[in-house]
Amino acid sequence: MTTRLIDPFRPSDRPPPQKLAAFIRWALADAWGAVGVAAVLSSAAGMFDAGTAYLLGKVIDSTTGAAPEGYFSGSNLALIGFGVAFFILIRPVVFGLSALANGVILGPNVTPLVLSRLHRWTLGQSVEFFDNDFAGRIAQKQMQAANALAQVTLESIHVVTFAMASVIGSVVLLLTIDFRIALTFLGWFSLYILLIRWFLPRVRKRAGARAGARAAVSGQVVDTITNIKTVKLFALADHEDRAALGAMDVFRDKALQFGWLSTGFRLSLMFVAGLLPILLIGATLWLWSLGQATAGDIVAAGTVSLRLSQMTGWFSFSLMGIYASLGEVEDGMKTLTPRVRLENAAGAGDLRVEQGEIALRDVSFAYGREIGGVSDVDLVVRPGEKLGIVGASGAGKSTLVALLLRLYDPEEGHLEIDGQDLRSVTQESLRQQIGMVTQETAMFNRSARDNILYGRPDASEAEMIAAAQKAEAHDFILTLRDHEGREGYAAYLGERGVKLSGGQRQRIALARAILKDAPILVLDEATSALDSEVEAAIQTALERVMEGKTVLAIAHRLSTISQMDRIIVLDQGRIVEQGTHDELLVLGGLYARYWERQSGGFIGSDAAEAAE
Repeated sequence: MTTRLIDPFRPSDRPPPQKLAAFIRWALADAWGAVGVAAVLSSAAGMFDAGTAYLLGKVIDSTTGAAPEGYFSGSNLALIGFGVAFFILIRPVVFGLSALANGVILGPNVTPLVLSRLHRWTLGQSVEFFDNDFAGRIAQKQMQAANALAQVTLESIHVVTFAMASVIGSVVLLLTIDFRIALTFLGWFSLYILLIRWFLPRVRKRAGARAGARAAVSGQVVDTITNIKTVKLFALADHEDRAALGAMDVFRDKALQFGWLSTGFRLSLMFVAGLLPILLIGATLWLWSLGQATAGDIVAAGTVSLRLSQMTGWFSFSLMGIYASLGEVEDGMKTLTPRVRLENAAGAGDLRVEQGEIALRDVSFAYGREIGGVSDVDLVVRPGEKLGIVGASGAGKSTLVALLLRLYDPEEGHLEIDGQDLRSVTQESLRQQIGMVTQETAMFNRSARDNILYGRPDASEAEMIAAAQKAEAHDFILTLRDHEGREGYAAYLGERGVKLSGGQRQRIALARAILKDAPILVLDEATSALDSEVEAAIQTALERVMEGKTVLAIAHRLSTISQMDRIIVLDQGRIVEQGTHDELLVLGGLYARYWERQSGGFIGSDAAEAAE
């Protein structure tokens, strides 16, 4: 029951703030009650340090002036009984409850609470956010911020509240001896506060710089490993090594700067900590020499001073760790919290596709630049129509698809499906109604089964296998075996499907789209990685899949779209020709030149030049 006092996966109802204190409140919302309980228990445990010194002083005082043979009698028994109960019952119970709060209630729950909120927020960012950064760096920042904030929370409770309670209890104890002893301690404590106030902001700043440099190393290394085949094919391992070593050198420099500051902090602390026993024990001995303090007072003051002296180093190093973690939280926050996203409109509803008509109304989009993308596109794709899209590289084909999927919003004009403006429906419902197979097939490092079921996670095993058979993928999947001995549909495909050939990846992607069975289908070079024999084998399956659907097919291999109901030709972001294959050949324009000049299934450079 105690493990669920915090719901570690409860979503936040608002975006993350970009100020540190507000960000911490956002990340730990719904956990503050448990944090408060843990802080109270930690404070109680801290108070017991002063209580221990006080009890020890009373025991010493009870021995002075009393005959040894009569000590265990009378009023001393009550003191002894309380001492025994304090040390073997009261103190262990309080410390145990404090450990429970930190180790069971908070410890296992704070990291997933923060991480799940950051991860949900990051998933909602637009593709532009991910295009502008390293995947490894983004993942590193999520883990960094979550782990660091958990460390701040636990250490603040375990160290700060415990230590402050110990300080307060010690002041109360010293006041029972003599107010001058308490003033001496407060003077030392003021010096200690000045020391940490000078060091800790610098610790936080340098820790943040170190964290940023560490994330840059991760991003560089992950980028290299992700593209390791390209690195090897171009024989540029040394180049990648130099790039990684450059990032590591920056990290080393930031770590050295942090290390020098940390060393200075530790030396200063050791000096200040050494002053405390001298001041408190010396002052109490002076009062004892004047007859104003007892032997028990000397023991109590000595016990407190030694404990606080030891705790000074522990507390300060922990505080340095807290500030270093705050620097890492702040560094992660700066990367993850900026709003780079397309939001659903207020009151957006689900897209309803009854016919599948797609309309682009005077659409222009250039990625915020003056050139590129598409310009003044006015196009209606009729329900059930099979539309081929042709154009040289950079003509705007992929931009049209990205706008249809609402990965971006047009800068001018709007898009509709069955008369519904795409900005008025939820992005999730829009993308659920569109099946897509791309040239760069997206594979997860999961099983073949999981990759196909991504099209429809609730599909049955039989439906999943049927989709694989239609995509001509079933037979080769049965031959798969991964490094852990998993076979067939259970075999893992490697990162980005690296263990498969290009044709195998595209057939699994086709199976995924077949299983999804969405009313709108986008084929972006869907058969480009297939050899002619396999392409012919699945062409019939594709034709069956396209039946009754509205289809947009992008292709450089013009033979694959020659049977489309209509073909549009894009040039520099504009529709310059449209018609059937035969009509466009008769027209003798750009499409006809592409057809004549095509070689090896690709639009050659001569054709691209002719289009300009």
